[in-house]
Amino acid sequence: MSDDKKKDTQEEARARQAQASDDASALAQPGAESDIAEPEPFTELENLHAEVAGLKDKLLRTLADMENMRRRTEKEIADAKTYGVANFAREMLTFADNLRRAVDSVPEQSREGLEQNIRTLIEGVELTERDFVSRLARFGVKKIEAQGQRFDPNQHEALFEIPDESVPNGTVAQVVEPGYTIGERVLRPAKVGVARGGPKA
Repeated sequence: MSDDKKKDTQEEARARQAQASDDASALAQPGAESDIAEPEPFTELENLHAEVAGLKDKLLRTLADMENMRRRTEKEIADAKTYGVANFAREMLTFADNLRRAVDSVPEQSREGLEQNIRTLIEGVELTERDFVSRLARFGVKKIEAQGQRFDPNQHEALFEIPDESVPNGTVAQVVEPGYTIGERVLRPAKVGVARGGPKA
């Protein structure tokens, strides 16, 4: 190889080495740009805002669900307190009916001729009935006042019709068995006879 060619090859090698050194120093500088694209600050901010809005929406929905559950639980507890004795109270209505039948079996006018101890017994049964009904009332059990009222299928059970033109059609003319409510619910409907033939109400 001639001296000129050797010289050219050495110069090319030095030039390549210098270029490589420049590239390495440029990459080592803090402000050097890399091939990896960094996220745009505004795009990242928009993404964070969207994420915050989503989390806020989830939080509000969770709070609303918790509030609804709290209200439902409170209503269930109140219903349990009010209606928890419904089955027992329904069974006790027969006892109240029997007390009333015992009192009604001796009409007021026929009591005058009875002995004092019999009258005292009847008065005791009346007192027991009143006391029992008042105790039921403490648990929200109340008698349905059906006599003379307009027939209501939600509270009354019609057993028969009574021809009577003196009262409006559909009026409760006779109560065969009293009805009771507990809270806002019907515990037992009143069994009634309904007037027909009168003017329409």
